[in-house]
Parts: sequence; structure tokens; C-alpha cells
Amino acid sequence: MEKYMTMFKTQYPFNLLTEEELEALFQDAEVRHYSKNEFIIHEDQDDDSIDIQFLMNGLAKNIMHRSNGQQISIRFYYPGDLVGVMMYLTSGEMKFSVQALEATKTLCFDKEKFFSIMSDNTNFSKVVVDGISNLMKSLYNEIKYKSSTSEDDDDKELFKKRADAYMEPPTFINPEESIEKAARILQQEKVEALIVSNDQEIMLGMIGYSDILRAYFENDHKSPVKDYMEEESFAIADQDFIYDALSYLKHHPTELIPVLHRETIAGVLRQSSFFTIKNSVYFDLTYKISNATSVEELKSLSPIYNKRFQQFVASLVEDNMYAFDVTELISNYNDRIHKQVIQIAEEEMIKEGRGAPPINYCFIVMGSLGRKEQAFSTDQDNGLILSDYEDLPSASKIEDYFKRLSEKINTMLADCGFPLCTGGIMAKEDKWRKSAQAWSESIKTWVAKMDAEEIRDFTIFIDFRPIFGDYSLAYELRESVVKRIQRSLNLHQLLMKDTLRFRVPIQPFGRITGVGKKRSLNLKKSAIMQIVNAIRIYSIKYGVDDINTIKRLRRLKELERFHPRDAENAKLALHRLLTFRLQENLRQLDEGEPLSNDLTLPRLKKDEKRVLRDALIIAKRLQQVLELSYNRNRVV
Repeated sequence: MEKYMTMFKTQYPFNLLTEEELEALFQDAEVRHYSKNEFIIHEDQDDDSIDIQFLMNGLAKNIMHRSNGQQISIRFYYPGDLVGVMMYLTSGEMKFSVQALEATKTLCFDKEKFFSIMSDNTNFSKVVVDGISNLMKSLYNEIKYKSSTSEDDDDKELFKKRADAYMEPPTFINPEESIEKAARILQQEKVEALIVSNDQEIMLGMIGYSDILRAYFENDHKSPVKDYMEEESFAIADQDFIYDALSYLKHHPTELIPVLHRETIAGVLRQSSFFTIKNSVYFDLTYKISNATSVEELKSLSPIYNKRFQQFVASLVEDNMYAFDVTELISNYNDRIHKQVIQIAEEEMIKEGRGAPPINYCFIVMGSLGRKEQAFSTDQDNGLILSDYEDLPSASKIEDYFKRLSEKINTMLADCGFPLCTGGIMAKEDKWRKSAQAWSESIKTWVAKMDAEEIRDFTIFIDFRPIFGDYSLAYELRESVVKRIQRSLNLHQLLMKDTLRFRVPIQPFGRITGVGKKRSLNLKKSAIMQIVNAIRIYSIKYGVDDINTIKRLRRLKELERFHPRDAENAKLALHRLLTFRLQENLRQLDEGEPLSNDLTLPRLKKDEKRVLRDALIIAKRLQQVLELSYNRNRVV
């Protein structure tokens, strides 16, 4: 190690060390080599096993692991950076990994000697801690941004009620009034905080008990309110969904949330404002999912086994909530179960001595869960995207690890009420578990040589969405897929031909035709998928990369590829068909029947038949437009 000591003794920050400290630090140091995508530090390592390493050459990235399974890339490590110190300073409060982005060489120090030198040499310690401190500040801002834009947004559509339905009248105080008067008003009005305003319209700030206590502790209770008010309070608009406020309170306890109508104060929301929300059952169940430690616990919370969840969904349907919002809610709920299953599967792998995942990966869901349009009758459609690993020395071990992990995940999901896919579209199958590069190559071949059989798998795959792991793997793949399939006329033709296999069961004069003795129709194959597939085909043609059908419709309308009236008709038809499907699933669960997508026509009332007929007419119209386009292209 003497040559490295000589090399680095003049390099910052090692030039801050004494000769004795340098010798102690480099005496037992060792050189380590990492291949591309190999972990230098993994999130599941114990603190005691994390080493302090100095990056000599190469490039690595620092990844923070959020509790919802998503990974956030925080920063890159370049030659000259210290790796591993931040993990100790955060004391396990956050989970991090460090992954080599290319062939990387590090110098590994004895951590006890390293920290001993830090405690003795204040200049060296200050450089190390200041670097970590600056990183943590930027990390905090990124976490705050990600928290407000990721998982909370998944549930934003859950509550279809606005803030103005829950707000209460505000209590004002002039900014020139004293802290003493503010304290008296709080006590008299029995409120948690006051809105500071000159005219009781425009808010200047907010002052609560904590601000007033601070003033009293400083013996400054005669000073004006403006000196102690909080100027930048979180506020929402009166027409915002109530869940915006709930999401904020979940992460930021506060006395009041001001509600604005344009620029003026319309009211306030208090913690007690939410006590009557019946949807609290959803929060209760999702909390239990996030704390479940076994498949048995998760099974009891699964939609097809949990009566409370079924009753909750039934109440939303009865309240005439849009059915595509209800299916999004069910999908979000299922996402949470999937994420918890993956975490339990990873923990099992560690307990079995197979260790933590050796490289980054992303678990993707496809089909109806990918689109966030799941009802109760569903099976698994999922896959894995792995970081490129084929050139690594341990490639075969990596393949074996993820084969076993994906088998565990698929089996556990089946135990939780998500049946195995009869078509084999699951992560445990080699076809649906590949490296990013292999996925890209497969899609090239798929698009170029696709036949009528494979197109069915492709229609499920194209609606893929990441729910766990390194989301960038999925985002990069989607970007390349959208560009490639938009240019393939042959693919468009195959997609249209596949959609036309199932005819919408309605005759020219509006008579609905059922199948079999029970005169039933398959809502999914004969109606819902006609709308979903048509919107997907148009989205592919015009380069729309949204996955959810309603979002695709909205984007097509913005691009003027769908007339606003046609978009609204399709949206209404989808709502009505999904409502029938949800109602039928709920009835089947209640009566102990096997789940299916079949709707028995004789059971419908007269007005229900009319609603169904109108929805089928719209689905039929979309199918006819596709058929005309298909025939025209075939002739050309």
C-alpha cells in the first residue's frame, strides 16, 4: 500500500492528515475491483459489514430505497469520492445502495481506523462531514419532491370530494396585533391556529401554538404577530380533492391547512375535519398491508378475501363514482400487495442464504393492472427487467437468483388471490425475465416478425408499468418501445385484426345477443376490451405513451385525433361496462360463486339493459372504425 500512500498524500483531503495518520490509514487498506452493475454496497447489508472505500477510477451511483419499493438515484460517485460514510451518518434511518456503472476500482480502508482519525483530526473530519451534509440537504429536497409526486398521486383520484365540502370558517388576526392577543383568541375560539391577514381576504401567514410558545419563551409576548407568524403555509384550493390535504397531513403534521378560492381565504381544514370520512377503511387496510410480514397476513387483506375492502368498493359503486376511478383504486391497492410480496420474497432469499439481489432489477406489471383497470376477477401478468449482467463473471448465478426470486413472487401472489396466468405471462418464465438489453432485442424481433399468436401476448405486454425496483429500467424500455411500434404498419394491422376477433354482441336494431342457455356475455372480451384495444391502437399510432385508457383518451383529444364528443362517449361507455363488471364480481363474491366476467342478461332490469345497450353501441362503433381502417390498409 506504500505506493498508494505516496500517490494520495498530496491529494485532497488526504493532504490534511499527518504522516502517522496516513500510515495508519493505508497500512491495512486493500484494492477492490467491481464490474459494471455490481453492487459496491447493498441496501440489505448490516452497518457492520459496510466498508469505507475511496473511488480510484470508474463511476458509481448512489441509490436511495423508498419504503414503497421505488428507487431514487441520488448522485454519482466519481474518482476521488469516499463511499460508505453517508450510510453510517444516517444511522439506518434511510436505506442506500452504491452500484458500479462501469468497471470500477476502489481502495478499501479499515473503518475503525478511519473514524478514529476523523475524531482526532478536526480538519479532515470537517471536510468529510460537510460533504455529507451538503448531500443530505439536496437529498431532503429531492425526497420531498418525490414524496409529493409519486405514491400520493397514485391515490389522488380515490376521494371524489373537494376541499370545500370539509372546510370550516377561518379565524383571522391582524399582523399588528400582539402575540398576547393571539393567545387569547386561540383560547376563546378553541382553534389550533389563526390566519394572519390585513383584510380577512388575502393571507399573509399563519400563527399557531408553537409560534406563540416560542414568543413567550423569549419573553416577547408584547411583539406583533407578524414577527412570529409562519409566512409560507401549505394551502390547497377549494376545488382540490380532499386527498391532497390528507396526503400532506400524512407526512407533515400541522395545525391547519388554509383553503383558497383563487387568491382569497375561503376556509381552513383541521385534523378533526377528516374524522367523518368513511374512506378511512382504505387507510386502515393499506397500513396493515405495509406492515404485513407474511403471505398469510397479505392473503387476509387481498381484495377477493377481505370483506371490508369489498364493502368499501361496493359503497363507492353505489355512490356512482366513476368505475374507472374505482378500478384504479383497486389497482393501487393491488400494487401495495405486490410490493409487500416482493419484499417478503427478498427477505426469504436472504434467510435461505442466497443473499440480497446481486444487481438492480425492476418488477413490472402488465395488462389490466398495468393500465390500473383491475376488477376482482383477474390473474397475474408480470415480468422482470434486469440490469445488463450477461458480461459479468457471475452471470449464471445472477440468472439462477432471479429465477428463484421470481418463482417465489409468483407463487406468493397466487397464494394471495392472484391466480397464475394460464398463458404463462409471469416473471418466473424466461420469456418475461430478461436484461434491459435482451428486452430491447426481443422487442425488435417481436415487432419485425410478429404473428397472430404472439400479438395477444404483445397487447398485454405493451401496457407494462413499473411498481418495484429501479424504475429507470422500465422508463428507458418504454421510450424505445413507443418509438419503434409507432412506425410499424404491420403491427398496427395485427393489433386491429386481433381486436376484431371478438365481435360486440349487439344487432343492428339494438338487440343484445347472449351466449348459451343462460344468455350471458363476456363483458371483458366482448365489450370492455373493444374500447381498451381501440384506444390503445390509436395511442400507438400517434405516439401517446400513457398506459391508462382514460389518460390515453385525454391525450388523443388534446392531439385532436379524437373528437371531444367521441372521447366523452368512449369514457362514458367504459364507465358503464366497468360498473357492470364490478357489480357482477361483487355479487359473485357475496354469493360464493367463482369469479368471472360473464354477465347473465335475464338478470338485468329494463333500464339496466338500456344502459348496457347504449354502451355496447359505442363499443361497436369503435370496432367498426377499426375494421374500416384495417380493410383500407389491407387493400393498399
